[in-house]
Amino acid sequence: MAMLKGKVAIITGATSGIGRRSVERFVEEGASVMFCGRRAELGATLEKALGSERCRFVRADMTQEADVERLVAACLKEWGRIDCLFNNAGGPAPQGGIEATPVAGFDAAFATLVRSVMLGMKHVAPLMVKQHSGSIINNGSVAAVRAGLSSSMTYSAAKAAVVHLSNCVAMQLGEQNVRVNCISPGGIATGIFAKSFGLSGEAADKTAEAMKAGLAKLQPIPRAGISDDIANAAVFLASDQSSFVNGHNLVIDGGLVGGRQWSVQQASLAGMKQAFGL
Repeated sequence: MAMLKGKVAIITGATSGIGRRSVERFVEEGASVMFCGRRAELGATLEKALGSERCRFVRADMTQEADVERLVAACLKEWGRIDCLFNNAGGPAPQGGIEATPVAGFDAAFATLVRSVMLGMKHVAPLMVKQHSGSIINNGSVAAVRAGLSSSMTYSAAKAAVVHLSNCVAMQLGEQNVRVNCISPGGIATGIFAKSFGLSGEAADKTAEAMKAGLAKLQPIPRAGISDDIANAAVFLASDQSSFVNGHNLVIDGGLVGGRQWSVQQASLAGMKQAFGL
């Protein structure tokens, strides 16, 4: 244990779901964590539960550069360095076909999903280069690598941008011993699905448990993904155990993007044989 002892991390979008569990896991592994989100009450309860000496909440909107600068400054003031940034902040995007995609919704989604990642990297990179060490982790998605895995093509395109931007920045910062990697979740039981259908954050968070039965059928591993699956991967990428991992997109999906499931393939072959009269 204590994989992150002595490290200082920033985790964004951390008032619920993957972000919230990541804050808990980072603290459990010895890190000091500055985390942010837009729901101040949820942030305050997590800070109180974990202890303000080890974790601090800052209300911030990661699409706004001034908020990002304020978050980074607060972390430096509190702990004097930044060893890891987990760009986890995200949100839903417009659904429907390309002919129905609203320009305002498209732009807002790219701000939430891509601009926030860019701004986080922009403002921690100089600090990590000066330290000659650091780990940046960006939250991607299996929707970035396979079409049809999100209810929103805009979301898929934005996450593809995140994955490729991460790779580009990894090539730059890796020369200064600063690593940049992605985590691309598959079907993780959180409120994000309900949010995509317009439910409020509070209402959506309550649907996570109900999602598990359906998500368990998507991939060979017969269970839904949970926030711990992603949080544990983030701990690994933030730790020195991953010191030679750079420019990588770590897909955590139970095999969802690996191909056609064996049982489905065998059922199809049986149907083919029947059609042949065999």
